[in-house]
Formats: sequence, structure tokens, C-alpha cells
Amino acid sequence: MDAEIVFWPSGRSVRVRRGTTVLDASRRAGLSIKTRCGGKAACFMCKVIVKPGSDLLPMGDEERRKLAGMEEKNIRLSCQVRVAGKTDVELLPDPLQSAVAKALARQKEQDDALW
Repeated sequence: MDAEIVFWPSGRSVRVRRGTTVLDASRRAGLSIKTRCGGKAACFMCKVIVKPGSDLLPMGDEERRKLAGMEEKNIRLSCQVRVAGKTDVELLPDPLQSAVAKALARQKEQDDALW
């Protein structure tokens, strides 16, 4: 094992072999990154933010085409990005969970306004 990935916001880390994808490393760490395509860069669901200074292997052409410039904001596809050394990754919240949380917060604000 010659690479370490720290997943944020949990702070959970895992040591993996150089060249391991972030998606595979997340599974090894017991974390879930949603994907429908099985890691083939087709569904675009497994986006993560790779923190600046992370040690990664060069981006492949397929991932570059899919991201269409989003990599400039440190967004990468976890099924495609491969680690070379120390790497910090921020997992994005699940879109459905985020929508439900926002709806519940709005409802709470409305309920609080009534009392």
C-alpha cells in the first residue's frame, strides 16, 4: 500500500495501492459513493471534490471529456480518478438526501413562524 486517501467530511482514511480509483477506495473504507453505471464514467453520479495538493495520476481523456472543464473546480469522477499518494477527497451530499433535508428545514421554519 503506497497511497492514503482521507474522505471528508468524515475524516475516515484508508491506505490503498497506487493507481486505485477513489470509488474503489471509498468502498474499502466502508463509505458509499452512488453510481449507476458500475464505474464506467457513464452516469456522472460519482462526482467528488479532490482537494488541491492531492497526489493523483494524470486524468484520462474519457474523464476530461465528461467533466468538460469542471476539473478546474477540483471536481472529478471517483470511478476514474486514480491516486498516486496522499489524497484528500470531499464526498458530496446525496442529491435526494439534500432535497429532503432542505424541504424539512423549510417546513420547520414555517411551523416555527406559526408559533
